[in-house]
Amino acid sequence: MKKLIILLTAIILVSAIATVVIAVTTGPDEIKYTPKMGTVTFNHLAHQGLTDCSTCHHTGDYTQCKSCHGVDQNAPKSKDAYHKQCKNCHKEMEQGPTKCKGCHIR
Repeated sequence: MKKLIILLTAIILVSAIATVVIAVTTGPDEIKYTPKMGTVTFNHLAHQGLTDCSTCHHTGDYTQCKSCHGVDQNAPKSKDAYHKQCKNCHKEMEQGPTKCKGCHIR
């Protein structure tokens, strides 16, 4: 009986730790894009929790945006997708840069 209790306790402990690890693993803190206009540093950590992840990760698989945007003819070009998504949200939330040099740093 003691062995069963110890085994169940160990399973519960491992499950709890795995749940915490998965919940904390939320992608990189920062993402850098290097378009011609200058480097854009996206603070991923600061944006988490402001909206549902599927707002940006609309495919649900968390791949890089350029795996479709700029490659797939049916997807908008990455520049258009970023500008529409980012600028519209910044305007709607009334915070964050909306001018070119607010994001693009040479």
